[in-house]
Amino acid sequence: MIVDNDYRNTKLMLNILEISGFNLMIAEDGESAIENLKNVLPDLILLDVMMPGIDGFETCSRLQELEKTKNIPIIFMTAVSAPEPRIKGLNLGAVDYIVKPFKTE
Repeated sequence: MIVDNDYRNTKLMLNILEISGFNLMIAEDGESAIENLKNVLPDLILLDVMMPGIDGFETCSRLQELEKTKNIPIIFMTAVSAPEPRIKGLNLGAVDYIVKPFKTE
């Protein structure tokens, strides 16, 4: 699942991952992601940090609290390269962090 409110980022990630054979779900914000996860559980969530409504950190926290979603690996995506948000995201339960702009590799 890709959770990002920026269409360009979502399109880039879709292109990269679909070529690699992944089936994808998209949500434009944290609330939509949580709602979609009531029906289908992905193997991985790529979660933008800065979004309208609840941000990625709050979304991650809510997913970690739910029995059904707490074991889904979350990788945060952000344009912020400072270490503090990375540490916060990892402390919330994320397994990794990707800094935008993305490199296909």
